[in-house]
Amino acid sequence: MTQRNLTRRFLLGTAAMLAGASLLPQGALAAEPLKVAGVYTVPVEQQWVSRIHKAAETAQERGDIEYTFTENVSNTDYARVLREYAEAGNQLIVGEVFGAEAEAREVAADYPEVAFLMGSSFKQDDALPNFAVFDNYIQDAAYLSGIIAGSMTESGNIGMVGGFPIPEVNRLMHAFMAGAAEMNPDIKFQVSFIGSWFDPPKAKETAFAMVEQGADVLYAERFGVSDAAQEKGVLGIGNVIDTQAEYPETVVASALWHFEPTLDAAIAAVKAGEFKADDYGRYSFMSEGGSSLAPLGSFEGKVPQEALDMVKEREQAIKDGSFTVDINDEEPKSS
Repeated sequence: MTQRNLTRRFLLGTAAMLAGASLLPQGALAAEPLKVAGVYTVPVEQQWVSRIHKAAETAQERGDIEYTFTENVSNTDYARVLREYAEAGNQLIVGEVFGAEAEAREVAADYPEVAFLMGSSFKQDDALPNFAVFDNYIQDAAYLSGIIAGSMTESGNIGMVGGFPIPEVNRLMHAFMAGAAEMNPDIKFQVSFIGSWFDPPKAKETAFAMVEQGADVLYAERFGVSDAAQEKGVLGIGNVIDTQAEYPETVVASALWHFEPTLDAAIAAVKAGEFKADDYGRYSFMSEGGSSLAPLGSFEGKVPQEALDMVKEREQAIKDGSFTVDINDEEPKSS
């Protein structure tokens, strides 16, 4: 469906809803699902955005929200799409504004009655009370996946392919590296960024080069890396989503992001009239249920017991607060 048709459909639907709403008692209005829109710069299949999309679909299935979305929105067109959804009567708009930070905040300022929950490299601004930020702070799970990776490498050489060296990528790579070093402090890391959020062929070629340089485990921060690992017969570590079903002999472990706690908190705040400028990143922490280590699945019984024991110990310590994974937003370097 085209963007024009989407917009027309949403506007017509909103008009009909508002016309009917005037006939309802206040209690009935309160029970209406929240109107939520998603604006994404990549396909909803892309691993990071897929977690937001999945959480929204889950909330819609529960009857909490009425959800619609637009994907593949360019950064230059992002503000326009935000405005269209705001004009269409959406009460909460969620998305990622890493390439359109200033423009998105300008739109939010023009629609103070609409709540904006945006993935961002910057913090909230109290002067813009309807604009909250989030990020995938899944360093806890990334650290645990690193422990497993460190126990599985035979060459002591791990390749890491990322999109851009921005905080939300850097912190996960550093946490993964710290976990791997728990098993072998002498591990060498090859680190590279492809300059794209979604370019599987480029990620694949970059990973191929790392294997040629001795890597026998690949950290798949981007799509395409696990394909390279599978083709070259080396191991892969997943990020944000679990892809072991697609790569059963390749992906050993994955650090999973669960966006449900983040979105559910925002939905509750909007419904209660309490949404404000805030950093929702904390809802991605393992202690909040926002991240986890995927089951070993096809690699059950193949990971050294020493690593499994450390993962179990550290996971419990992370959850009870007795161990904290460092958050390092600096660009990681090859070693």
